[in-house]
Amino acid sequence: MLQETFFSRPTLTVARALLGCTITRGPVRLRIIETEGYLPTDSACHAHRGRTPRNAPMWGAPGHLYVYLCYGIHNLLNLVTEPEGQPAAVLIRGCVVLDGAEVVRQRRGGRIDLVGPGKVGQALGLDTSWSGRALGDGLKVEAGVTPERVVTGPRVGIGYADPQDRDAPWRFMMAPPFK
Repeated sequence: MLQETFFSRPTLTVARALLGCTITRGPVRLRIIETEGYLPTDSACHAHRGRTPRNAPMWGAPGHLYVYLCYGIHNLLNLVTEPEGQPAAVLIRGCVVLDGAEVVRQRRGGRIDLVGPGKVGQALGLDTSWSGRALGDGLKVEAGVTPERVVTGPRVGIGYADPQDRDAPWRFMMAPPFK
């Protein structure tokens, strides 16, 4: 399992390094193929305007979970990065299923596609009660394959952010084939 030291590095370094890693919860094991980085100075970051009960886990120790409800529908998984007190995280935007396909299908109404952070949260069966937990407490992230090629681009769904943040190439995607 990846340790706190892996996550205590700069957020964008961690966002790229998570590509190819695996996330496991019970019988479900996923390969991470897409991430986005969120920094404390970034107007798209939930911590940008200060600490709230919802975003408090972002100020915690690296390697903890920050799970939030988006649009009242989707539970999105973020992994806290940077040293404690520096609110930053990596959003897990996309995965492929390695194990537990039947469980994923049950949780996703027969579907197995996991490109979209809400789909990842659903596949793992997460809700906001997971927010603040340490990795290893029911969910683990492990080293995986090294991507042959990584593509970067602007993040998705942050039209409210300042233009320089909106256009920052802080979205990282593992180019196919996915192993």
